[in-house]
Amino acid sequence: MLVLTRKPRQQIMIGDNIVINVVEVQGDNVRIAIDAPREVKIYRGEIYRAIQEENQKAAAPAPQDLDLSAALPHKGQE
Repeated sequence: MLVLTRKPRQQIMIGDNIVINVVEVQGDNVRIAIDAPREVKIYRGEIYRAIQEENQKAAAPAPQDLDLSAALPHKGQE
């Protein structure tokens, strides 16, 4: 992890096409502006984690969707 100290109106460059601008610092709050290509998805950390959790829930089969009886032999077919 890289930790930097920046002042308002200073920038951080990520690669050749992502620029993070420090807009304002007030106490514990820092306002930043991010300039990146449209194809780069940018999320706040808590939103990204919520999306990941929802994706994992959606990918997991619900217990009622698991039909284990299909694997059992039917009467007369043993």
